[in-house]
Amino acid sequence: MGWRWFSGFVCAAIVFGASAQLAHTASRQAAAQPPRQAAPGQAAPAPEMRIAAVVNDEVISVFDLVSRMRMVMVSSNIPDTPETRERLGGQVLHSLIDEKLELQEAKKQNISANDAELKNALDQIEKQNNMKSGQLNEFMQARGIDRASLVDQLTASIVWAKLVRRQAAQSVEISDEEIDDALKRAKEHANEPQSRVAEIFLSVDSPAQEDQVRQLAERLTQQMHQGARFSAVARQFSQSATAAVGGDMGWVRPDQLPAELGKVVTQLRPGSLSEPIHTGGGYYLLLVLDRRNGSTGGGEQDAVYDIVQVVFPIAPNAPEPARRQAVAEAENIRNAAKDCPSFLKIGKEKAPQLSSEGKLRAGNISPQLRTLVDKLQIGQASQPIVQRNGVGVIMVCAKNTGGGGVVTREDVVEQLTRERLDTVARRYLRDLRRAAYVDVRV
Repeated sequence: MGWRWFSGFVCAAIVFGASAQLAHTASRQAAAQPPRQAAPGQAAPAPEMRIAAVVNDEVISVFDLVSRMRMVMVSSNIPDTPETRERLGGQVLHSLIDEKLELQEAKKQNISANDAELKNALDQIEKQNNMKSGQLNEFMQARGIDRASLVDQLTASIVWAKLVRRQAAQSVEISDEEIDDALKRAKEHANEPQSRVAEIFLSVDSPAQEDQVRQLAERLTQQMHQGARFSAVARQFSQSATAAVGGDMGWVRPDQLPAELGKVVTQLRPGSLSEPIHTGGGYYLLLVLDRRNGSTGGGEQDAVYDIVQVVFPIAPNAPEPARRQAVAEAENIRNAAKDCPSFLKIGKEKAPQLSSEGKLRAGNISPQLRTLVDKLQIGQASQPIVQRNGVGVIMVCAKNTGGGGVVTREDVVEQLTRERLDTVARRYLRDLRRAAYVDVRV
């Protein structure tokens, strides 16, 4: 799950470890109201201090909304334009509303996220992005992201997971019979093709939301075709339990999916993204990462690369001379390094905060980067890779091929548990929405 710097390559920005649900308020939502006038002799509030929404007895400010919008766009590599803000603003606000409902329910149930859990979540983000301790704060400050917005999102994610697990413990029990049946089906279909699939699920909770959610699905599809990373978008928008792992469903057969999804998966080539798929509960976006011939052989996505990368960050709006300078520095490192140890050593000297090494599973690589990596010989540095947030060079130090896809009892339990938790989470949040008072004012 590392290597998240270049979008379309290694990644454009931080892929935050906590998932933010795409929310749709099914509660008593009031019609949008114009800004309230200040009383005579009283100064009007600053625009960002206005109220964006009231959730029961708590407020979400316009500042909260703007901060989260900025974080979503940076983490998903979605361009920050007026059009994007207009199209995504409503959904991001609904996401904040859902988080507020989750936090309120957690408080009611005496569930909280302690300092150690939050620190662990922040440390995990830094680790996944090959950052040193404290570098995440520097990264956010440089890009104008409010740290409190990330902390709020992580807090909601932690307490919501606890709430769902508690709720599931009272109603979810996976029997040995269910596990045995699933293993039997897997054995019967063992030689059939399997696809490694990632999903984004956008829920439609009422007919009135149909057009809004469809437009969001279309917009996200467009952004991903333009370079936004699927896993980052899934973490920020998907309502499935797989959002926390970038939408990765693992290896599945078409018969393990709903019919409308299974049909689409069989038609997609590895590396292909589906158009929005309408189902009874909402819209799905599917990405086929790879395909293999059942349990008899592993796919290329099972391969694990040992990679060293060096990145020279540049601001998205940096002038052309700054971009040329970053390319020149990357080219100098490429020419000076003779092997992986020297490449990493020189990289750390020239770009100490953004040089890293580690293992990268092929299934987590974008199609563009995978094509590049496959062409590189062991110990060969790539040409400078220019993206809107930086210029980088990578070197492959080793490639290890994975094995087959035999389904184990543990695999079945994990899949069934995930499905149960997903169902419990959706019902729980739906009930909270229905019982809530929500007044949207923007």
